[in-house]
Amino acid sequence: MQDKTQDKMIGKHVDESYLDLLEHIIKNGATKTDRTGTGTQSLFGYQMRFNLADGFPLLTTKKVPIKSIIHELLWFMRGDTNLKYLADNNIHIWDEWPYKSYLLRNKVTVPKTGSEEWNTGIKEFIEKIKTDEKFCKEYGNLGPIYGYQWRHWKTPDGKEIDQIANVIENIKGSKIDPNHRDGRRLIVSAWNVSDIEEMNKAGLPPCHCFFQFYVVNGKLSCQLYQRSCDTFLGVPFNIASYALLTMIIAQICELDPGEFVWTGGDVHLYSNHLDQVKIQLSRRGDIRPMPKMKINPSKKKIEDFVIEDFELVDYNPHEGIKAPIAV
Repeated sequence: MQDKTQDKMIGKHVDESYLDLLEHIIKNGATKTDRTGTGTQSLFGYQMRFNLADGFPLLTTKKVPIKSIIHELLWFMRGDTNLKYLADNNIHIWDEWPYKSYLLRNKVTVPKTGSEEWNTGIKEFIEKIKTDEKFCKEYGNLGPIYGYQWRHWKTPDGKEIDQIANVIENIKGSKIDPNHRDGRRLIVSAWNVSDIEEMNKAGLPPCHCFFQFYVVNGKLSCQLYQRSCDTFLGVPFNIASYALLTMIIAQICELDPGEFVWTGGDVHLYSNHLDQVKIQLSRRGDIRPMPKMKINPSKKKIEDFVIEDFELVDYNPHEGIKAPIAV
């Protein structure tokens, strides 16, 4: 017997699912402290499902910067871990952590996030990342974060494992080998316990840390486990990023996109995001159609994709809502 509750959840618009989550945290979340000292409303364990045939799951109740999402995903897919690629493409979603690390390494007092001193300093820092090769090599390297673990996971004997390439190879093999098609090991992990301390130095340990692919009826689905979920700022990015990754891998493997399943661990709203959440929730009565994402069909290798290969069609969101990031 089919689960009608699950069917209803799959068929929901991305904004409906997401706004339901915001309301659920406000109603049921516990007040908790956190690493940043900001304070959160938090709950443990939540899931949302998106049928990628229904449209690209990019929120319409606030504008989400799709170019930032695509560039970051390309950065991950290439195994890059230096801030320079993002800086050169005017993407600033990772700036705060390496800047703070740079200040601490040089025993400089860290100004208040968002202050004039902070904003001036971070602009100067990013400019040096872009123009000073030696400085970039020393302070732009974020350590063994996502892209490194996806493409260059180190083994105890010094070899490297390209997890993304392995998954693609296994999914492609599934077209002729039933044992691969139904495999339960189509997994990529960014949570490398031995590297967590090193990741902490200039970046962050992975928040979206583990994902698994699933092939059935000619469709590729993906489930992400995200241990720490900044629901207002981060989660909309993560949903769109992994939905797009699923579409890319499906194209490479000559499959149709299936579902993207988002599973959250510590799902929270920062205390200084609650006013912004109220604004977004007030737009529930004007949820707009989900856009479509077009991908250049000629691209068949994970390394070959560039920003020009993606076209977001019919995206008509409400204006963006700014909120401070907790560093």
